[in-house]
Amino acid sequence: MAPASLRNVSVRIEKVDLPGIGTRHDVITKTGRRLGVVTHKDGERELAVFDPADPDACSDAITLSDDEAMALSEVLGTSLILGQLASLGDKATGLYTEQFVLSASSPFAGRTLGDTKARTLTKSSIVAILRGAAITPSPTPSDLLEAGDIVVAVGTQKGLEQLGSLLTDGHL
Repeated sequence: MAPASLRNVSVRIEKVDLPGIGTRHDVITKTGRRLGVVTHKDGERELAVFDPADPDACSDAITLSDDEAMALSEVLGTSLILGQLASLGDKATGLYTEQFVLSASSPFAGRTLGDTKARTLTKSSIVAILRGAAITPSPTPSDLLEAGDIVVAVGTQKGLEQLGSLLTDGHL
């Protein structure tokens, strides 16, 4: 059966029905490399890397559990979001992004984001909290901060410096 193609701006995705097995979705990179996700009828999934010389020959496959597939999607999504945020900041706009690791000694470890009053005090916005493989995009004031969290913020250089002091020492 011929693959069905979907287009997402500049990325080509092909869907291939695999009779008796399940479905394969391939992402074709700009350089022509093919990465596939095979979803078996029983729910099992594999990440497949295809031989550049033969797009039908799988050169390697990795079976992923549900948790592993979710973690991989979160890592890819997180790195994409952080890359997009980083590209926003430059000297022309005065907008920057920064990541802060919340230490165990922070006065805000174990407290809510709202307790920091970060936006009011520093004019910086906390746009995500990364905890292990999990990401909380657009956290609310009621979201809990824990030691080891990576706090992603957007603001001016001065505001981000103040936010770093606030998260570390509890004051500006």
